[in-house]
Amino acid sequence: MSPKPPIWAYSLPTALLLMAPFDILASLAMDIYLPIVPAMPGILGTSQATVQLTLSLYMVMLGLGQIIFGPISDRIGRRPVLIGGAILFAATSFGLAASSTAIPFVAFRFLQAVGASAAMVATFATVRDVYADRPEGAIIYSLFGSMLAFVPALGPIAGALLADGYGWPSIFVMLGALAVLAVLNALSRWHETRPTAAVMARRSFLPVLRSLAFWTYTLGFSAATGTFFVFFSTAPRVLIDSAGYSELEFSFAFATAAVVMIVMTRFAKRFVVRWGNSGCLSRGMAMLLLGVVLLSIGQVFGTPSLWTFIAPMWVMAVGIVFTVSVTANGALEKFGDIAGSAVALHFCVQSLIVSVGGTLAVIWLQGDTAWPLVAFSSIIAIVVLIALGWLRSRGYTRNS
Repeated sequence: MSPKPPIWAYSLPTALLLMAPFDILASLAMDIYLPIVPAMPGILGTSQATVQLTLSLYMVMLGLGQIIFGPISDRIGRRPVLIGGAILFAATSFGLAASSTAIPFVAFRFLQAVGASAAMVATFATVRDVYADRPEGAIIYSLFGSMLAFVPALGPIAGALLADGYGWPSIFVMLGALAVLAVLNALSRWHETRPTAAVMARRSFLPVLRSLAFWTYTLGFSAATGTFFVFFSTAPRVLIDSAGYSELEFSFAFATAAVVMIVMTRFAKRFVVRWGNSGCLSRGMAMLLLGVVLLSIGQVFGTPSLWTFIAPMWVMAVGIVFTVSVTANGALEKFGDIAGSAVALHFCVQSLIVSVGGTLAVIWLQGDTAWPLVAFSSIIAIVVLIALGWLRSRGYTRNS
């Protein structure tokens, strides 16, 4: 039996049409739900903290899935993990649409994240199997990144339109229906790509955990993604509840931050070449701290609005792009021999920091103000800058 995975005969557009829906749905399930977050405590008869839990659980499971479903897909194959995860995602989406109380809603939301995580991991494992040594691989990753950048911009708008026209359950019905269509397409076309004679070596996480560079850049990744997590956790309450925006007005205002990230991403390669990994990371943290200052000024001297809450996020969005452009390379550069374990740990640690730290910030501080975002972003950004200074003092180069 050959250790090499089979080569798909699909054209690039066909392969993208087959794979992209699973990755997009995993992200869309987070963002399309945002416009109705302020209304969910009343709908479910529960607290805002419980509704926040539905966001945090989803984020936690997406991260933990890197460690849970990666090895499972190595053992039993990509196809069963993908199909099983997508079916679970579809079924729980319909269950969410039918829920009217908090306990089943939270349970279905957690299981929806389990399904999304499995499908996403199997999708990226398949890309690695099939395209690792082919030029199309870079194109696929680039297109995946571009498509996912549009999800935070368009997802809330779609959610607001669906909720306004057909009621909030229609959001989850649509997610379930799209997942069913993706599964039907995959059943006959997604064949197994796992290497048939691969030797599964046991890898230790210890070398990764001992690396200061890994922790510095993973914390930087957490600062960037966590900033956006706390932003979308608080934005509905700040803009809809406090500022009086309609769900559609909120969605368009929220989308502007995503648009800034989309535009800046187009120039990311230039930033990395010019400043290197450490230079981009330090500038990213500086932009987060500048946004924190602007948010604080707006919170103290102004009222919730586009200019006091969203405009500072534009500044922070630039910092997010600076940061995420280099954090994976910076964290994983020294671990090419255990890349799979290092990648899994990188995303798992990031997800736990973001979900736990971000959720505590939103719950302990006023979730309808800018203070959770100010606290989370400033604390982690400062820690990252201190760690980065320590790295440089130990002789790391600008490209490390």
